[in-house]
Amino acid sequence: MADNRFTPHPELFDLSGKLALVTGGTQGIGTMIARGLLQAGARVVISSRKADACAEAQRLLSEFGDVRAIPADLSRHDECRRLADLVTADSDHLDILVNNAGAMWREPLETFPDEAWDSVLDLNLKAPFWLVQALLPALRRAGTADDPARVINIGSIAAIHVAESPNYSYAGSKAALHQLTRVLARELGPHHVTVNAVAPGPFPSQMMAATLDALGDTIAAKAPLRRLGRDDDMAGVAVFLASRAGSYLTGTVIPVDGGIATTASGT
Repeated sequence: MADNRFTPHPELFDLSGKLALVTGGTQGIGTMIARGLLQAGARVVISSRKADACAEAQRLLSEFGDVRAIPADLSRHDECRRLADLVTADSDHLDILVNNAGAMWREPLETFPDEAWDSVLDLNLKAPFWLVQALLPALRRAGTADDPARVINIGSIAAIHVAESPNYSYAGSKAALHQLTRVLARELGPHHVTVNAVAPGPFPSQMMAATLDALGDTIAAKAPLRRLGRDDDMAGVAVFLASRAGSYLTGTVIPVDGGIATTASGT
């Protein structure tokens, strides 16, 4: 007989007692996600390359809950392993991994350099894979059939439609991350670990600052919802995917872009 019980609303999105790691959590989308997870009750570890940025973000986010910051250069495999060891030093499990750290390189096709591939792919594609590898035992220990552990990869609508800016390695890396999400979802589902991706559109962030300064009003006008993304838009989808509400989703790529990528006109 089917179980028709419905989880009450406060419990559906409650993350009390959960431990989360958010990479690139000191600014932009990473901070939005970290804040949302903290407000939902999770303990959160944030990571970024710069120690001073980590310290400042920890200070600001501590208003919302239990947060710890660990500097790490995730473009390096050994640093991914070091971060994984530090995150799990006081706990043998990890409930939520958010792979958000990323890099972008804009340059015309004629002069696009080799390093623009190496640096972007290392951080945008290899680092999420390395962290899943290193943290898989902790994720497996956290997950159950009713409440799986969660991996949330931050992709981009640049991997769904073709942006106007010349971001060859960025778009390629994010498209690969979307597919890696599906591959890992199939493999890790039986181990009670879900793997999903969020594909943000235009949100205020350091990566998008120059674009939004120049074209923010034009981009907003082209979106069906006629605005740019806000903090709560990103916090909300992260909490959904990390909570009981999102426990039956895996292998999905969710565009959070006001409809820009999924309703774009071809004319």
